[in-house]
Amino acid sequence: MRLETDRLVLRRFDQPGDRDAFAAICADAEVMEWLGGTLTRAEADARVDRVEASWEANGHGRFLVERKADGAFLGWSGIMPAFHTLPIAGVPEMGWRLVRHAWGQGYATEAAAAAIADGFGRLGFPEIWAFTNPGNLRSQAVMRRLGMTRRSDLDFDYPDQPRDGPLRHSMVYVAQRP
Repeated sequence: MRLETDRLVLRRFDQPGDRDAFAAICADAEVMEWLGGTLTRAEADARVDRVEASWEANGHGRFLVERKADGAFLGWSGIMPAFHTLPIAGVPEMGWRLVRHAWGQGYATEAAAAAIADGFGRLGFPEIWAFTNPGNLRSQAVMRRLGMTRRSDLDFDYPDQPRDGPLRHSMVYVAQRP
């Protein structure tokens, strides 16, 4: 499975070095600030394993995102069933994570738009959700640029986060199939 945009290639994690690049992004404290903190190599590998299992079971998952011009690893983006421990378990959830040097260049929006189009087209989802914390203004801006609608009635709290912690509350945005 592969998608292409003007500037990006979205593909599965199937090349040598893919896991190394993903582990590096997961070890970056600034990238992981709103994603629960940095991950060890084993934890990053487990995330990729979960993504690949989703591809096998559901026909969709997070894509590795690379820049067409030079093949540079930029991160990941795609639709996964929301994690089973969340109150919204199973809904098609759009997510992304990019290396810092790729921020502010429209890559997150471009990659997510391609994945959402695939979700509505090939996969036939009637809606696709995305969520983030109130403090993650960059992700909220991407959601708005994608045309997603803020749905405060669907907001939820992460069960494994401290009650007063900055990652406890999640704001939900939803894209409807055109």
